[in-house]
Amino acid sequence: MKEVDIYTDGACSGNPGNGGYGIVLLYNGKRKEISKGYKLTTNNRMEMLAVIDGLNALKENCIVNLYSDSKYVVDSVTKGWAVKWQKNNWKRNKTENASNVDLWIKLLELLKKHKVNFIWVKGHADNKENERCDYLARTAIENGKLYDDDGYNK
Repeated sequence: MKEVDIYTDGACSGNPGNGGYGIVLLYNGKRKEISKGYKLTTNNRMEMLAVIDGLNALKENCIVNLYSDSKYVVDSVTKGWAVKWQKNNWKRNKTENASNVDLWIKLLELLKKHKVNFIWVKGHADNKENERCDYLARTAIENGKLYDDDGYNK
């Protein structure tokens, strides 16, 4: 299996508000950048969509080192929370529903295809690729071509 590095970041102007994400894929000396903006969404949804679309960009199953500054995404996967929510019919506990279920379903399916090593990086701490993802996310918000986040529940 090919080994790929993916850096992701999501951003929101207001939370909820207009949002965007940035992705940097690195493989064998090659680089691909992806970004997209949305009209009304949340920061957590943008962080998740960045991971999902980064993994979806891979043309075959890969070993992935995925770098994110989102504790929400990294901890939910590495600590097994998302799988637990799924097993509990998308409940975080007896009374509280999990958020972003539509995206968790997509992400958990992708994690069955790829061997993903989630690595948390501190945001805005001079990590070159994380900073680039942040720039791509913010530019996606500002460029005015914003899509509907159909899964966002107000």
